Amino acid sequence: MQTRYTTNPTDFKHYDTDRIRQDFLIESLFQPDSFEFVYSHYDRMIVGGVMPVQGPQSLPTYDELKADFFLQRRELGIINVAGDGSVTVDGQVFELTKKDCLYVGLGSKEVVFASNQPDQPAKFALISTPAHRSCPTAKLTSAEASPVDLGAQETANQRTIYKYIHADGLQSSQLVMGLTTLKPGSIWNTMPPHVHDRRMEAYIYFDIPENQRVFHFMGHPQETRHLLVASDQAILSPPWSIHSGAGTTSYSFIWAMAGENYSFTDMDFVQLRDIR
Repeated sequence: MQTRYTTNPTDFKHYDTDRIRQDFLIESLFQPDSFEFVYSHYDRMIVGGVMPVQGPQSLPTYDELKADFFLQRRELGIINVAGDGSVTVDGQVFELTKKDCLYVGLGSKEVVFASNQPDQPAKFALISTPAHRSCPTAKLTSAEASPVDLGAQETANQRTIYKYIHADGLQSSQLVMGLTTLKPGSIWNTMPPHVHDRRMEAYIYFDIPENQRVFHFMGHPQETRHLLVASDQAILSPPWSIHSGAGTTSYSFIWAMAGENYSFTDMDFVQLRDIR
């Protein structure tokens, strides 16, 4: 488990490309039979992934948590972004196909991840935040997530939004989580951009072809920077930063938030004329 510390937006203005990638880009989320985690000091969110290949993988605990088990004081959101698999929580089995979501509540002791076929392994994207109340472990498929189509072909941002963990969906203590899939021919996400100073956000990009990339824009609205992001990589977005992207092709990404409030619509939009 890596640890990433918070950044002052004034200092961020002086970062070069390598420093921005070091602090905000998570380059490796899915390695065979291994948990990959980054512990962020932004709202204590943990971003990670696991890809079971040779056999089931049990969620370990880490010294950084100072806990008897991983979810002793935390909750966990899981979205499968690849082959069919399952997650077993304290003996209860949940089958997850691609884009299905599972919420695992505070106090769950044993969480085991498995792929149905080793040659087509599942890739479980993992987001964990501190929890102050216990909510039931529950599953939601992509079809049950009330998908909403937004955007227009003229602005190259036709997309489908799936909201899984939020006030009107799977209940949680503070985690808000879902995903967005862009239609063929559309490349822009989260444009016009916004910030939300009350909480941080993480993006996990997936379904990007090998030789394609997403230009992810971040930074204070008057001091923007960009990162080139490949498939199965993640971005940590500070509360003061915009988070937007344009791809060389269409793609999908998971978004997850944690912090002061629990409202999906809490966004401070920034007009394009004010972006620098």
